Amino acid sequence: MHAVAYSCRFALGVFLWGVFSVCGSTHAGFWITAYYPGYRQSYLAASNIDFTVVTHVIHFSVMPNPDGTLDPALNAIIPARTADLVARAHAAGRAALICVGGAGSQPGFQAATSSLNRPVFISNILGFMSAYGYDGVDIDWEPLPASDFNQFTNFVKALRSALNESSSKLLTVAAPAYPVPGDPPAAEFAMFAALQGQLDQINIMTYDLSGAYQGWVTWFNAPIYDGGYRFPSNGRLVPSVNGAVSNFVSNGVASAKLGLGIPFYGKAWTNGAGTSTSGTLLPRQSWIGAPTVTALTYSQIMSNQYQASRYHWDAAAQAAYLSVTSSVPANDDFLSFDDEYSCRAKVSFARNHFLGGLMIWELGQGYFAGAPNGQRDPLLQTIKQALATPQLLSVAPTNQDIQFTFTTLPLAGYRVLWTSNLEPPAWKTFSNNVPGNGAPLQMLDSGARTAAPQRFYRVQTPP
Repeated sequence: MHAVAYSCRFALGVFLWGVFSVCGSTHAGFWITAYYPGYRQSYLAASNIDFTVVTHVIHFSVMPNPDGTLDPALNAIIPARTADLVARAHAAGRAALICVGGAGSQPGFQAATSSLNRPVFISNILGFMSAYGYDGVDIDWEPLPASDFNQFTNFVKALRSALNESSSKLLTVAAPAYPVPGDPPAAEFAMFAALQGQLDQINIMTYDLSGAYQGWVTWFNAPIYDGGYRFPSNGRLVPSVNGAVSNFVSNGVASAKLGLGIPFYGKAWTNGAGTSTSGTLLPRQSWIGAPTVTALTYSQIMSNQYQASRYHWDAAAQAAYLSVTSSVPANDDFLSFDDEYSCRAKVSFARNHFLGGLMIWELGQGYFAGAPNGQRDPLLQTIKQALATPQLLSVAPTNQDIQFTFTTLPLAGYRVLWTSNLEPPAWKTFSNNVPGNGAPLQMLDSGARTAAPQRFYRVQTPP
């Protein structure tokens, strides 16, 4: 529960008001875990990371070799930069983890975690962590089909045991949002439910939820909801953040173990000339011939593609997109991405579902190197501001009433409480399930100035 409380006090006929905070930290146990690739460090120096926002930074990544050794070179994990990152994270009181794996790492993991190679593989991971002072390790086994679950489970348990002997370092995983096609529907979620006691964070990769696959339609990269829309080809619901999180929780994974993934990138769908009479311009479109789907960073989208006239918000899916028209209609673009509004909405979603935190892939994609300080990482700063919401904007007496205003987030629900005594507090509900839409919310407590000599208010989210 993230709670912020605001107080108004009346005494001796004089209106007095102030603010008190129930929780001492903006995060209040809610993690913001952000990936930071070694190959981004020449673009985004560790000195430019805002460690007041992130609680954990995951250095991406060293790759597993089949013999159990580690390859730091592929993703440019360089000793000097590594030392700088870890030192800066620790100076800010934050945890730095090393990621092992990434896209295409499955063959290396399969061989490195065999019964023959697993001990040396784990020893090499612990040795790498110790050499650079990392606080833990993140495992990103991709893809992770059901045929690998037994080996993955044995590896995680053995690694957890070894980490516990090494000052209880952190162990996190990047978890697929949905099973590999063809796998049993619930097998992945049941596996993570059984393993959750071994893991500090299970960060769901709730992105890349669409592609130009057979039987598909244009769909969003990371929508919060499916909006009830089903594939025309098979009647199944389209993927969504809510669908993925629900699968984990309904199969026994504690919500507090889960992190909601937020992509700092988007996907552009382009229909090549001659594949249709009009291009892929909107979500939920079918096509003649598969479109080309290209990943673009948030900074690329905003610098090269964004125009206000192109921007749309899909209320059913809770997702942003651009419709980019071309002089050749077949070359129209549908561009799905996470923007500042969707980041605020996802903070609300994570809170409303009592999740453990958020995971960001990745810091460099949302960074504008040439922008003035304070405007270089707008998505990260949006998340920071969202975490501080609700905030009191004003409290004022109006005749015999009290009028107060506080900030809100889209998709948020708030509970407003009051008490006339803080020693001990006996909170009463003033209003429950108050909806937020991202705009300031004004409330009026009628007759409050005459009802009690003093009045204290508390705003909570989720209700």
